[in-house]
Amino acid sequence: MTELPDRTDLFPAGGHRNLAASDDRGLAAWTRVWAELGVRHAPRETFEELIRRYCEPHRAYHNRQHLAECLHVRQLVNAACQAPAEVDLALWFHDAIYDPLRTDNELRSAQWLDDVARDNGLDEETRRRLYDLVMVTRHDGAPATADEAVLVDTDLAILGASFERFEEYDRQIRLEYQYVPLPVYRQKRREVLEGFLARERLYTTAPYFEAFERQARANLVRAIDRLD
Repeated sequence: MTELPDRTDLFPAGGHRNLAASDDRGLAAWTRVWAELGVRHAPRETFEELIRRYCEPHRAYHNRQHLAECLHVRQLVNAACQAPAEVDLALWFHDAIYDPLRTDNELRSAQWLDDVARDNGLDEETRRRLYDLVMVTRHDGAPATADEAVLVDTDLAILGASFERFEEYDRQIRLEYQYVPLPVYRQKRREVLEGFLARERLYTTAPYFEAFERQARANLVRAIDRLD
């Protein structure tokens, strides 16, 4: 089993600041992903637009903190990928479009990524895989490939964060759905959390399972109890 940092390091406080538009590390990570895909000049305007999107005021959880945490966890949890750069690029876009009042966020995000990928010369097969990677974050079916499994596990890693970070995440989700009356929200949220808890395993890949499964189940039980 790979030795991992504790969950405080996996979900660092203020991690969202690492992806500020002016932060060289964020741009360097963006540029590196495109270079690994064979694109010499990463689309800077798209990077800046993504950061603006992740900073939209209605986002309490699906924001640049979540993006930063996903990219950070992907670096630290060494789950095997067939095309690591494709997984990382899909992570940049997986919540690019987010409106809690809509049900087509993943579709619109996947379409945006496909447009950007096409405009930057990626081939049709690569674009199809990227599209599917974003769409799998709907979490309405099992991952079809190893890379999809890694991306889904990364997106769900927050469930296995420390109690403190998980509780912050839980509050952030409520803020995004503050327009929903509390009794309705509690019922729907319970259904979502119980759906996760009912799974045979939350994490498909062995490294994510070892790192997060036990803590995630404890977090879910605790959150469901609070909804009673």
